[in-house]
Amino acid sequence: MVETFGFTHLSAGDLLRKAISSNSENGAMILNTIKEGKIVPSEVTVKLILKAIESSENDRFLFDGFPRSEENRMAYERVVGIEPDFVLFFDCPEEEMVKRVLNRNQGRVDDNIDTVKERLKVFTALNLPVIEYYSEKGKLYKIDATGTEDEIFERVRPAFAAWRLQKLSLILSKSGDPRTHTSLQVNKI
Repeated sequence: MVETFGFTHLSAGDLLRKAISSNSENGAMILNTIKEGKIVPSEVTVKLILKAIESSENDRFLFDGFPRSEENRMAYERVVGIEPDFVLFFDCPEEEMVKRVLNRNQGRVDDNIDTVKERLKVFTALNLPVIEYYSEKGKLYKIDATGTEDEIFERVRPAFAAWRLQKLSLILSKSGDPRTHTSLQVNKI
């Protein structure tokens, strides 16, 4: 998606792991929270995302794994001042998600069966209200996430095509004064 559509990928998990490995002021707290399969406080994650946005030369961002809760969503929108143009929700059966996480072999501290099952509980409790919020606003694209990466990517293309048409319409209707910052949220486990 990054290469094809020109977005900068910002993974909340990667930013958090980088904060841990760089021994940042919140590194130990972030590590303990992730080990427990819980959500890192919104303020911490939003600050990391904002720092990444500010250091980028791009104005299009693909947020991977954030927001994971209504509190995350509200904190991000309050601090950054905008909400995503559209949201992709990769819908995948629980058994498939568990299998993928346990087989990705990245050596992550949270890639074990107990933590994965806890993350799925947290996801259901906290993330689904975020999905419902963006669905009600007409910004949600639900993607069937079963199959190969190529098959799933082909299911994503129509969402980006619709977004491009919407942006073109916005540019034409605003007489050259479109929003200058484009964001995309991707929710997955």
